[in-house]
Amino acid sequence: MELTIIGHWGGFPKAGEASSGYLLTHNDFHLLIDCGSAVLSKLQNIISAEKLDGIILSHYHPDHTADIGVIQHALYVGKFTNNYDRTLPIYGHGLDREGFNQLTYKDVTAGIFYKPEEILYVGPFRISFLQTHHTVPCFAMKIEADGKALVYTGDTSYFKEMAVFSEQADVLLCESNFYKGMDGKSAGHMTSEEAGKTAHQAGVDKLILTHLPHFGDLGSLKAEAAEQFTGDILIAKEGLKITI
Repeated sequence: MELTIIGHWGGFPKAGEASSGYLLTHNDFHLLIDCGSAVLSKLQNIISAEKLDGIILSHYHPDHTADIGVIQHALYVGKFTNNYDRTLPIYGHGLDREGFNQLTYKDVTAGIFYKPEEILYVGPFRISFLQTHHTVPCFAMKIEADGKALVYTGDTSYFKEMAVFSEQADVLLCESNFYKGMDGKSAGHMTSEEAGKTAHQAGVDKLILTHLPHFGDLGSLKAEAAEQFTGDILIAKEGLKITI
């Protein structure tokens, strides 16, 4: 599997960048995980929207879904300009029907419920879910293929079950919207220290900090996480590629 960071900001993108969006590729199958603001613009530096084989969403906050509409329009235009003739599946949970109902557009995209208690098979990927502690229903995902595993936390405050869910993953793509010593619980987000603690408890190989804050020294996030986790730690940035 190859993971490419498309966008990594929490809440809204910094100028010229994007909020949450991650491209996972395996055996020429392209799965986009979350689709926040400006993700389509950045995605097109790698592949066109027409090359996507699926999109899966952790939840329906705009910093994770804002570009669903423009991807739908891009595919619809592609019907007339590039003979695009597929229907792109967009997987989302059913606990927010208003959010889910936006996933189907004409015949170019189709919203498909995932059932959090069941395994979802998408192309070469086996995906399991864990509901997180966020301000709206949100689901972490463990995505597996050929004996490798990526866990994406989505948005969440710290809770011990996340470490159990993430046990022995090769990569933990973990939100870190706050710095050590801050209280992210009411906002439904983790600190750098809690991200490191989760990675340590889970025994993962690599920790990638994402959903980053718009304040402070981002380098401190890595240092603070390293107080809890001695493995490899990266701070998400646009274009970062990780082979899993």
